[in-house]
Amino acid sequence: MSDVLRLLRAEWTKFRSVPGWARGSAVAGLLILLFPVTGLGGGGPGQAKPIPIGPAGEPVSDAFYFVHRPLADHGRITVAVTSLTSLSARDSGGTAPWAKAGLIVRAGPEPGARYAAIMVTGGHGVRMQHDYRHDRAGQAGAGWLRLTRSGDTITGEDSTDGTRWKPVGTVRLPGLAGTVDAGLFVACPQYVHGIQTAGDVATAGFGPPQLAGDWPAAAWTGDQIGARTATFAGQPPDSPGGFAVTGAGFTVTGAGDLAPATRGDIVPAAAVNDLLLGTFPAQIVIVVVATLMITSEYRYGLIRTTLSAGAGRIRMLLAKAVVIAGVTFVTGLVATVLAVTLWTRLVRALGLYLFPATSGALLRVEIGTAAMLAVTAVFALGVGTILRRSAPAVTTVVAATVLPYLLALTPFLPPSLAQWLTRVTPAAALAVQQTLVRHPQVDGLYTPANGYFPLPPWAGVAVLCGYAALALTLAAVLLRRRDA
Repeated sequence: MSDVLRLLRAEWTKFRSVPGWARGSAVAGLLILLFPVTGLGGGGPGQAKPIPIGPAGEPVSDAFYFVHRPLADHGRITVAVTSLTSLSARDSGGTAPWAKAGLIVRAGPEPGARYAAIMVTGGHGVRMQHDYRHDRAGQAGAGWLRLTRSGDTITGEDSTDGTRWKPVGTVRLPGLAGTVDAGLFVACPQYVHGIQTAGDVATAGFGPPQLAGDWPAAAWTGDQIGARTATFAGQPPDSPGGFAVTGAGFTVTGAGDLAPATRGDIVPAAAVNDLLLGTFPAQIVIVVVATLMITSEYRYGLIRTTLSAGAGRIRMLLAKAVVIAGVTFVTGLVATVLAVTLWTRLVRALGLYLFPATSGALLRVEIGTAAMLAVTAVFALGVGTILRRSAPAVTTVVAATVLPYLLALTPFLPPSLAQWLTRVTPAAALAVQQTLVRHPQVDGLYTPANGYFPLPPWAGVAVLCGYAALALTLAAVLLRRRDA
């Protein structure tokens, strides 16, 4: 143990005795802290339209066409959805996968109000959804829907023939008023094609609604909900929303969605990973410092002196790895914590919306970013030992760790290629900075450029650890076999 401590002390003394290395680590920390925030989605400061905030405190899309009438404390509505088509898929005879038509009970008129709905979708069968985040599948091929209110409890059922009913789900909407609006709705989210989105609209045919229970006398009224909210992209100019009576039923056309908002739904806006753009220049500085820890010894012939001390080549390499990883982790952690705190306040002061993140997610981002930088330093040390020259080693590591992510940000790069680059290269470790959640019931531009990574946070770091372990192992083998 004493030999290990002596070796670590020697490497630490060597590190701090070279002013450039210590200054480089400090500069890396300052870059994380002070690098300007850019790429926050464009647009001017503030939001011209309100952002709907759901019951869980997250931004949501809350827009649909609503054909409704008052419903008191107890009541039931039953309807058959006879058709559902969308503008984007009309030429092919299909329907957008998440086009929705069905029944809904809504707690109030304010954006982000609680709701419970059962619906037929274009490509995912019957679903029961509530409060934007919650989604449950119903029967395949069912076209009859039923929604029952009993106080603040809402039950959804579906049927293939209107006779035999199967429960899909029961939810509570705490604080539901004595009388609320309920009825038919149609929504259709934006059409996602490659790296672009386009407005879409759906049209549904409904049979005659069958009402039972406490429905005060009133006429059916139609409204476009959420038309003036920030997360509503609008309707195609030639397909306005509305409803018409067809026999005893209705034809309803609507756009929008009832779902958690994605990064592309709010402009301008920022996520936590946007506050840490200084990670990229800091990473380059750290790569240079870590590489020089070994290549400078080869360049000036000091490696012979280091190895003649009798500490063992492998132990010497591991001691260097521990020192550079430790210094980088501490520096990166302090800088990341300060950067998140500083830029969070600044972004909000500028009037930009910042997607919320839990305290646990922020802690993971801060520790994970520091760990990612430390492992990158070990990776650079290993490559520097293999190549023994600074310029090729620095170029190799930067090309492996930074370049793939920068390419993934390229607007014309296919999303599949961007996902691949951030899955199999060391750049996968940047997933540790993501705080945005991909929801399976929401189609969107889930790309690294928008803050969505293909791997879970720590799985991305594990990919980088694999590269670092491979480089360090190969470096150890070559260090034992080659002459100094």
